[in-house]
Amino acid sequence: MIMRFFNSAAERKSGFRLTLIACFVAIVVLALGVFTRLADAGLGCPDWPGCYGHVLWPTADHEVARANEAYPDMPVEHDKTWPEMVHRYFASSLGLFTIAILALSVRNRRQDPSQPIKLPAFLLGFIILQGMFGMWTVTLKLWPQVVTSHLLGGFTTLSLLWLLCLRLNNQHWQLPAVKEPTLKMLKPLAAFGLFIVVVQIALGGWTTSNYADIACPDFPQCQGDWLPPMDFANGFNVFQHIGPNYLGGTLDNAARVAIHFSHRVGAIVTTLFLLFLIFKLRHLATSPAKRMATITLLVLAAQVALGVSNVVFHFPIAVAVSHNLVGAILLLCMVTLNYLLRTAVVHRGGVRI
Repeated sequence: MIMRFFNSAAERKSGFRLTLIACFVAIVVLALGVFTRLADAGLGCPDWPGCYGHVLWPTADHEVARANEAYPDMPVEHDKTWPEMVHRYFASSLGLFTIAILALSVRNRRQDPSQPIKLPAFLLGFIILQGMFGMWTVTLKLWPQVVTSHLLGGFTTLSLLWLLCLRLNNQHWQLPAVKEPTLKMLKPLAAFGLFIVVVQIALGGWTTSNYADIACPDFPQCQGDWLPPMDFANGFNVFQHIGPNYLGGTLDNAARVAIHFSHRVGAIVTTLFLLFLIFKLRHLATSPAKRMATITLLVLAAQVALGVSNVVFHFPIAVAVSHNLVGAILLLCMVTLNYLLRTAVVHRGGVRI
């Protein structure tokens, strides 16, 4: 079903396969980043870009002893050093992929003026910025604002790579003129759906960066109450000062509950709106639109199930990582839907318009 979204090789623009591979690498980087955070390994290497002054991480006894002497407050923990460094190296490889994509785009622009070049250039600049946020995540000791921004940057990088894939794939929906009113109605709905998903991902990032994911250990209630005591002012205080080590979080229970509760409400709003959007999408009554609606519905159902499972099974790392990855796939569904709606070709009387 998914492969039907891809054109034949003859119709694609140059660089499609390389960009598709970069998308898979970006998914791996996201998964490693989430795993690093959930394993409390975000400060597994207290320096940057190395790890206790090593290209990889200290392994020999004398290297560990020297590292512990240099960082007495953050001794070496081998189960935390390797996730951090593996994540860093995969993220760096993504930058190399983007450089190759941009070089290929510049080369092929001479033969094909429609070859995208601005998006690859922007992607390279954005990944450099994302690398800076990775550094600040360590140097500012997991400051929630930076951690959340770094997470959103990862999702944005994946979304932009996927958008480039769609453009290079060069496939467009073909619609009869009778469907044009439905198409116009769907465009703003899909854009709002994308916005809602992004907001929900941001809430999820704020939840994990403030260690509020376990604030409500029961479901559907929270700490045995439908409306538990909550402190929204402190929970969403984005002007909290820089300075302390945020490993483990610094907020009190009421503030963390407010964050977790907001994420749950956001999940309900997101689910209801996307179900409405899926229902409206089926009104296009074309096979590609129905496939898109079905895929989005399946991904949404999986995401809801994983979100509930996170709480019911007390936040196992495998489920939590899967929840983030399926959230990324749901975001890509929204990016795909918006792209296909805005590039759809309408035929009136057998004439393409």
